Amino acid sequence: MHTVIKDAKTRMDKSLEALRNDLAKIRSGKATTALLDGIKVESYGSLVPLKQVGNVSVLDSHTLSITPWEKPMTAVIEKAIMEANLGLNPVNDGTNLKIPVPAPTEERRRELVKLIKKYGEEIKIAVRNIRRDANDQLKKEEKEKKMSEDQLADAEDEVQKITNEHTKLIDEILKHKEEEIMRV
Repeated sequence: MHTVIKDAKTRMDKSLEALRNDLAKIRSGKATTALLDGIKVESYGSLVPLKQVGNVSVLDSHTLSITPWEKPMTAVIEKAIMEANLGLNPVNDGTNLKIPVPAPTEERRRELVKLIKKYGEEIKIAVRNIRRDANDQLKKEEKEKKMSEDQLADAEDEVQKITNEHTKLIDEILKHKEEEIMRV
């Protein structure tokens, strides 16, 4: 019984972490290194994450900086950022790249808010599916006489409590991100 509840909580925590990762990649007008996390760069014949070919840092709230480990990689990194279609235009000074992060328009901010709400709803569905799986597993254990009806009810209440906590956390994360996006 406790392993089912613990497993459900772990899976719900992973869903929350996935939401945080997805939201970190959404551009809110503030420079963050997470904007470039999905970019792969060709290095020695294979595609590698950008962080493996240079130092990515935040210069100020609207500018990112990339210092490649090897000077010839500057042009390759610039091309990869342009092809990533993030709406970012790197400025190449020969050895470093500076990437201004423009503030999104009002319309784009509203689109981003819709997008994060969609992500949030998908994660809430995932959490509810985890709850359903846990409850099914608990009912199966009760049928196999591994627990009593009272223990089943208590376990289902515990699973519901964990579900409610995670749903509340999802709402808080979304609210925070929405405020960040809508801030001009």
